[in-house]
Amino acid sequence: MKAADIMTTKVFTIDSLATVAEAIAIMRDKRVRSLIVEPSEDRAYGIVTETDIIYKVASKDRDPETVMIYQIMTKPCIVVNPDLDLKNVARLFAETGISRAPVIQKQLLGMISITDLIMKSKTLLQSTTDQLSLKINQNLLHSRVAFDPQEQIEQECQAAWDAIEETKNH
Repeated sequence: MKAADIMTTKVFTIDSLATVAEAIAIMRDKRVRSLIVEPSEDRAYGIVTETDIIYKVASKDRDPETVMIYQIMTKPCIVVNPDLDLKNVARLFAETGISRAPVIQKQLLGMISITDLIMKSKTLLQSTTDQLSLKINQNLLHSRVAFDPQEQIEQECQAAWDAIEETKNH
C-alpha cells in the first residue's frame, strides 16, 4: 500500500497572512487538527497544527487575533510523496516526530496522518500473533502432504515464493 491509497483527500488550507483566530475558526468548523498553509512566491507549503496554536499562542498568552499564521507555522513542512509505501511513511513519522504531513507531488493531493496509518492500513499493523499463526499453519499444511512427493515439491515451491513475496513487502 502507498500513501495515496490511504490519504485523506479533503484538505483545508489557509493563507500565511491569516490570523490564528481565523485558523481556529476553520479548524473548529471543519473539525480538523491542522491546516496546510498555501505556498507563496518565497515560501513552500507549510502546516499549522493545533499543537502550534497551543504551544506558540495560548501558552504564551498571545492574542490569536493579532498573531499571523506565518509566525507560528512549521515551514517548510515535511511532505510525503503519494508513491511512498506505508512502512516508510511510518518510519518518517517516527524519525521526525510528526503525526501528519501533506501528500504533495507538484501540487497538494491530500494529507496522511498517524490515524490514517492505524485505521486504514490493513497490513501495516498485523500482530506478531497473526504472523506466528500463519507460519504454524503453513508448516502444518506442509507436513500433511509429506506422503505425496509431487505435492510436497509443489508446496515447497509455493512456500518459497510466499517467502520471497513476504520479504519484498518488508
